[in-house]
Amino acid sequence: MSRYWSAVVHQLKPYVPGEQPKLANLIKLNTNENPYPPSPQVLAAIQAELGDDASRLRLYPDPGATGLRATLARQHGLQPAQVFVGNGSDEVLAHIFLALLKHEDAAGQPRPLLFPDVTYSFYPTYCLLYGVTARTLALDEQLGLHLDDYIAQADAGAVIFPNPNAPTGRGVPLADVERLLLARPDMVVVVDEAYVDFGAESAATLVDRFPNLVVVHTFSKSRSLAGMRVGYALAQVPLIEALERVKDSFNSYPLDRLALAAAQAAVEDEAYFEQTRQAVMRSRDWLGTELTKLGFEVLPSQANFVFARHPQHSGAALQQVLREHAIIVRHFRQPERIAPYLRITIGTDAECQALVQALVAALKGSL
Repeated sequence: MSRYWSAVVHQLKPYVPGEQPKLANLIKLNTNENPYPPSPQVLAAIQAELGDDASRLRLYPDPGATGLRATLARQHGLQPAQVFVGNGSDEVLAHIFLALLKHEDAAGQPRPLLFPDVTYSFYPTYCLLYGVTARTLALDEQLGLHLDDYIAQADAGAVIFPNPNAPTGRGVPLADVERLLLARPDMVVVVDEAYVDFGAESAATLVDRFPNLVVVHTFSKSRSLAGMRVGYALAQVPLIEALERVKDSFNSYPLDRLALAAAQAAVEDEAYFEQTRQAVMRSRDWLGTELTKLGFEVLPSQANFVFARHPQHSGAALQQVLREHAIIVRHFRQPERIAPYLRITIGTDAECQALVQALVAALKGSL
């Protein structure tokens, strides 16, 4: 703490990212990275961008990400002007919070932003950073999200939620998202679809119909590009213009040349994308079945992870015993009602099998 800090810094509670340990022979199942490498076309595109002497790196990248936006627009059946790209979906979300989610009523009183009480923990961080008034709505006893609860909040100014939700992995039907948009045209609705490619229904198909909808995607999960930091938003042009204003007041060149080339190639290799996402979903279903056999309660997941608890052992104890087997999973101590759970990223088949074997041994020895 320093007397030179700005006042806002004292109020911040920074997001805590998943651990990135440097351990030999580690099975890393804690940060929802894809277990498979990116498309071979991605590597070829990066090499082509570098050329023989990497001289292009002395030049700034395209500030408008023209090629990538056109490719994403074709993929989603939209126009390039309806696509916004940024340095990972976290930066895209940061710009959304600042540009679109801070509202007041006619009397100058804040209209709260709504999001679930168990969700992506960057949301409250951004609220503190940008001075956005927040109101959380509780998930049900099965950690499910009900959008009718959000419709009923008459004073709200905006809504954000992941679909599927994180860290639970549970999704909501597209029909429910559409009902929310129809019922509350006065609110900005942001659907954070970081994990949508693993079995949920995307709201991208609704963008042309609803001027208050923003859909956010990332290349970190289903496209295997967490190390390149690429994310994007889909919305009608007036909302995209607001995001562009913020971006160009912050950083006009958010994506470097290699990230732009890699992301475009990843989108264009649809066959590889389909192959790897199907492999992840098969492994997820297998792992859920095996954990259930071991006595775990496993929430239905449409993401590349499972959220599970064992009725006889704490989440903290299970996380520690797995660590002793060089397997890292994610455990959340807060909110308290999810403390019994582990969030387990889907790895390769061999990694999932090693996880199950470690749990079998631990449970036989009662940890």
